[in-house]
Amino acid sequence: MLYYSRGSKNDSIGPEELRKILYEVFERLGPKKRVLGLPPDFTRFHSFAGQITEMAWDYYGKALTDVMPALGTHVPMTEKEIKTMFGNIPLNLFRVHDWRNDVVTVGEVPASYVHEVSEGKLNYAWPAQVNKLLLNPEFDLLLSVGQVVPHEVVGMANYNKNIFVGTGGSEGINKSHYIGATYGMERLMGRADSPVRKVLEYASKNFIAHLPLIYIQTVVSKNEEGKLVIRGIFIGDDFECFQKAADLSMEVNFLMVEKPIRKCIVWLDPSEFKSTWLGNKSIYRTRMALADGAELIVLAPALKEFGEDKTIDGLIRKYGYAGTPAILKAVEENEDLRNNLGAPSHLIHGSSEGRFTITYCPGQLSREEIESVHFNYGDLQEMMKRYNPEQLKDGINIMPDGEEIFYISNPALGLWAHKDRFN
Repeated sequence: MLYYSRGSKNDSIGPEELRKILYEVFERLGPKKRVLGLPPDFTRFHSFAGQITEMAWDYYGKALTDVMPALGTHVPMTEKEIKTMFGNIPLNLFRVHDWRNDVVTVGEVPASYVHEVSEGKLNYAWPAQVNKLLLNPEFDLLLSVGQVVPHEVVGMANYNKNIFVGTGGSEGINKSHYIGATYGMERLMGRADSPVRKVLEYASKNFIAHLPLIYIQTVVSKNEEGKLVIRGIFIGDDFECFQKAADLSMEVNFLMVEKPIRKCIVWLDPSEFKSTWLGNKSIYRTRMALADGAELIVLAPALKEFGEDKTIDGLIRKYGYAGTPAILKAVEENEDLRNNLGAPSHLIHGSSEGRFTITYCPGQLSREEIESVHFNYGDLQEMMKRYNPEQLKDGINIMPDGEEIFYISNPALGLWAHKDRFN
């Protein structure tokens, strides 16, 4: 059921309007005894999910007893991050999702279905896993909050991905990522209906339809002044809510460039990007816009690790971003990759397949570390002297010497492509 739907590429929903919308929907839902908030973590700070969750707490008061950021495989939020993102919500309400230990398998999507949607590439059952907190019968409302935006694993982020990945377990997360990687991310990015989404939908309809889940979906983009604003908000309990948000997101978060980009400079905000696990959005989201032989330069002042999880970090260091054929072969030959399919999926996503070069300019990783995973190394200070983020605007910039570059201030906010690579 769709409870609320509003949005357009020129819309701008301010805080008071947002609060009024939320309260009207909460009134329609009726009184609740115990509410669980399921917002994203700090890596989705720009989603406005923090403000929405705080408004839900303002409305429900003591009835909102728990807030569990949907971490997926990310590291737990710090106290500072929680206060920055969620305002006045008491710290004692926050719960940490442990994706390796605190999950329950609520059902299995049959191997035959996975085989069908993966076009015969895979033949395993997919475990639908969620944090055990979601199954507490005392909750009469689960509020899943988040932003819909193009995504490299599932096509478009959020909706039931926030449940089965954000609060999911290691096997479910790993196997869902591998479905997307083997299908091909360039085939699914920007699509609401993808093989991974089909699997999640099967699980939603068959295993968690009884849960009191309501999705609050935002669509966010920059206005003419460069400030992030809410372009749309969609509230409901099924695919229709997500589809409407996805349609609007493709209007405001997708840029079809006029010509393939020869040199792309991407800035990774140090408050948000500390690993290539997240920072490789600079690769995922731009690859379809890059020309053959293009140069992608990633300015990453806070980059200190490859994977946020110790095991994943070790696998990235061991195998590197070596390209799809090499990674698929390594999966066949190595048990450590087969037991952590999210890692090879990420390695495939972050590989240029030799079509363009990737130069990482890290603040806290050495040349040896960067080059060991098959990236080029760039000196951060030297690159920032030439390509100063404070002096660049999003899109095409002409440097003083006549060089043309394409600058992106935050790769998490969109998807860029050229018509030759996006049908």
